[in-house]
Amino acid sequence: MAEQFADSANNVIIEEVNKGLNPGMVVLLVVASFLLLFFVGNYALYVYAQKTLPPKKKKPVSKKKLKREKLKQGVSAPGE
Repeated sequence: MAEQFADSANNVIIEEVNKGLNPGMVVLLVVASFLLLFFVGNYALYVYAQKTLPPKKKKPVSKKKLKREKLKQGVSAPGE
């Protein structure tokens, strides 16, 4: 629907009103949907990995650290 205006010199100005989607809004919707898809996908992969992967192995504690811990606790280290 075209809107008509009259300026100060009584010239009629016809302005077409665009009823379609604003291009800025289209870009915003596309970017927002990609972000949402990214986060949902990451969450799904995280849940899948938690269920299927075996628990992480702990590093073996070195004999030097064991000796130091036992000395801190007041227990004499073996072999001394």
